[in-house]
Amino acid sequence: MPDPFDSSDHPPPPAAPDRAETVPPNEPPLDWGAALARFDAMLAQAGKSLHTRDAYRRDLAQLAEAGGAPLELSSTDLVARQMALKAAGLAEKSLARKRSAWRRFFQFWVDEGLLSANPAATLPRRRQPKRLPKSLSVDDACALLDARPVGDDALAVRDRAMFEMLYSCGMRLSELVGLDLADLDLVEAEVRVLGKSHKERLLPVGRVAREALLEWLPLRGTLAGDTAALFVSRRGARLTGRQVQKRLAQWALAAGHPRHVHPHMLRHSFASHLLQSSGDLRAVQELLGHTSVAATQIYTSLDYQHLANVYDTTHPRAHDETNGGD
Repeated sequence: MPDPFDSSDHPPPPAAPDRAETVPPNEPPLDWGAALARFDAMLAQAGKSLHTRDAYRRDLAQLAEAGGAPLELSSTDLVARQMALKAAGLAEKSLARKRSAWRRFFQFWVDEGLLSANPAATLPRRRQPKRLPKSLSVDDACALLDARPVGDDALAVRDRAMFEMLYSCGMRLSELVGLDLADLDLVEAEVRVLGKSHKERLLPVGRVAREALLEWLPLRGTLAGDTAALFVSRRGARLTGRQVQKRLAQWALAAGHPRHVHPHMLRHSFASHLLQSSGDLRAVQELLGHTSVAATQIYTSLDYQHLANVYDTTHPRAHDETNGGD
């Protein structure tokens, strides 16, 4: 199979009635290699992470495998490619992600003036069932973080400080491993994090997390050397996200927790517990670093049972009159 990212020219496919007109029509068709390179450069300039850019590249590679010059593809071509992927067993969630990537790719060329219309705009937008993020109960979160299942050596102290930060601040895993010592201000009990699209935000550090950091920092000094990272390995290198995931899974297992616990679960727990106690959706949005409140609203579903219990115990019309009162 030819490499979809090879820069050699591909002959344009036969014309189709729903084909988007290329503008201007006399220019030679853009090959996939050049088209993907320009699109990736735009994503990089927009501040998209390497992980996001790689995801776009994979989704577009499967479209490129079908052949044809990228700016000569029609909506019929895209539907046919989607049907082929579905027939090959691709899940609807994965198909929805690919449709989104295709729409973004072709819209870029519309914005660049090389397409008159987006051929992916008419692809179906099937609504996906909303999956609630997995979170811990307040009791389970506290029991997990209070456990000392792997001893009191330097790495165990470091791990506890990391996990307390995830739960106390609600930061992403990438934000945690990206922290430098200079980002931390324990006098003011706050930390500066660099989020998605290189957006900075200032987060408060809770009392227990601050205590865990104060225990870790002297030990960090014996390991870190010249490394700026706040959390380092035994060899003094900045920790990777995968290392943190593995340490948390081991911590939970040793603590006897019945579920697999991953770092994002502590972020979800932070959001759910804070929203449950405060009810301030906008504040939780700011702390999580969500650009839209819509992304934060999913946590309101997690608290339905809690709200139902509050209603049952406090609303004057929620009780049976024979039990309630006079």
